[in-house]
Amino acid sequence: MKKLSTLKRVLIFILAGVAVFSTFFSLRLWFELNKANSHLKSYNKLMQLGDYIDKTYYQDVNEEDVLNGAMKGYVAGLNDPYSAYMTPNEYGDWQTEESGVSVGIGVTVQLTEENFLKIVEVNSGSPAEIAGLKADDEIIEVDGESIQKLEYQEAVSRVRGEADEPVTVKIKRGTQELEKTIVRTEIKDITSYGVMLENNIGYIRISAFKENTAEMFLTALNTLIREGAKGFVFDVRNNGGGLITSLQKIVDPLLPAGEIATATYGTGEVYTILTSDANELNLPMIVLVNGNTASAAELFSASLSDFGKAELVGEQTFGKGIMQNTVQMEDGGAVTLTVATYQTTKGECYHKVGITPDVVMEEDYSEIDLDNPDPSKDAQLRQAISLLSS
Repeated sequence: MKKLSTLKRVLIFILAGVAVFSTFFSLRLWFELNKANSHLKSYNKLMQLGDYIDKTYYQDVNEEDVLNGAMKGYVAGLNDPYSAYMTPNEYGDWQTEESGVSVGIGVTVQLTEENFLKIVEVNSGSPAEIAGLKADDEIIEVDGESIQKLEYQEAVSRVRGEADEPVTVKIKRGTQELEKTIVRTEIKDITSYGVMLENNIGYIRISAFKENTAEMFLTALNTLIREGAKGFVFDVRNNGGGLITSLQKIVDPLLPAGEIATATYGTGEVYTILTSDANELNLPMIVLVNGNTASAAELFSASLSDFGKAELVGEQTFGKGIMQNTVQMEDGGAVTLTVATYQTTKGECYHKVGITPDVVMEEDYSEIDLDNPDPSKDAQLRQAISLLSS
């Protein structure tokens, strides 16, 4: 048998590599062309519809409104209540809301399975409180339009509106339906504060994770430590979540060094989203949770629990373990898309499951003001203080 020369071996190897690459490139090109062709067919259908409307509709067509509706509809087709397209105005409202200074009626809302806006918290002294709105009320209409017909971001934007302008909302309270006209105002959100309770127990309320939350939280934490706190109760009941960047700054001083939580994207790639340095608070902690504790608030609770830093007291949490990214588009609007699931590095994803507390306790919140902690009226808070004191 003749042996191949080194040159021939190299040539055969190169030719084989070229053949493999060509096959791969051809398949990739076929896939991309097929995908482009599918998109082209969809766009042709949309253009045909547009042409028909232009020729047939009985009034002039506002092209911007139609395009915005198409953009919203495209994202709505994902059937994901947390993904949405925002117009430039809606995006501006969203940015203002996330900053912690907002215009509105003074409520924190959460999307229900029926696509209504459930009020989970009413700000003290807000127009909503003055009008008589309460936690667990469901906003079912805004200015005569059903909330179910609107995307989440658009519904929130309609309720928020402009300062000093009225908005009429219809709410469902049990079997009752009530209509309220409320004048919106500019509101600076106090998303975290702290007070010292009996037995030198520090209590810190976190109502949301916004841009201004971490600064408020750290101020309260450091103040209570200086005042001699021997343990902490962190209250994230009725906290619907918020920004991971804010959560990062809050968990860092509480937890040991290392990776705390990761996100798993649709591609299968896994990225670290929460870390902590070597500074760690070594005091006993309790986290209060309930069925309205969701998203970043659940990740906060899971992080302290999974790393053995705190016990959880209260009710099964909401179960939102997915992450959204918001990206600005060329037109000045923005798209919010669900991009990943997340979990702590020591636990499992709790999406659609929730987190079961170490101490399960039901609570009637009708007589409880979370802005003014009162253990005599709040059995869950009373239990937390008892656990820390003992």
